[in-house]
Amino acid sequence: MASPQALSETDRRTVAAWAADCAERVLFLFEAEAPEDGRPREAIARARAYARGELDSAGEIRRRFVAGRAAQSVTSSAAVAAARSAAQASGVAHMGAHALGAAAYAAKAVGLAGARGDSDTSDEVAWQVEHMSPEVRAALAALPPLGEDPAGPLGSGLLASGVLGSVIRDIQGRVGSTSLRRQ
Repeated sequence: MASPQALSETDRRTVAAWAADCAERVLFLFEAEAPEDGRPREAIARARAYARGELDSAGEIRRRFVAGRAAQSVTSSAAVAAARSAAQASGVAHMGAHALGAAAYAAKAVGLAGARGDSDTSDEVAWQVEHMSPEVRAALAALPPLGEDPAGPLGSGLLASGVLGSVIRDIQGRVGSTSLRRQ
């Protein structure tokens, strides 16, 4: 049985474009430090192409780790988070829950780069939620709450703690997870 974090292919394609939007907003933080490294930009472009139906899931699943390796080529925490946001966006072809990872890393990058820290992070989350289509909101609402299902990125791993966990919980609270409404 597939994890509820996977989402249908239609929903993954829907949230991939939103995840790419989130990652693209912080790409400049990575590129300022490593302008010659195109892996995060390429990952965002692939997420958009996947969203348009131009790429298949199987091919993208094989390539999903490439942008994440770019995080090793930069030193600032904000640039690392920006690269990881792009990697999470490219991972949406594999599992829809990675869209929340892309958003969380993007918000973390903004918070690390900004002068206002948590306030900058909150402003970025507000932008992300405001720029969700009704279809994106519905797809994200179908995901289990963070930490409820261990079979995917929303399990008890890295995305469940610290700033990343706080951002994902905030987004899930704003979109109203289906699992939360059932309780």
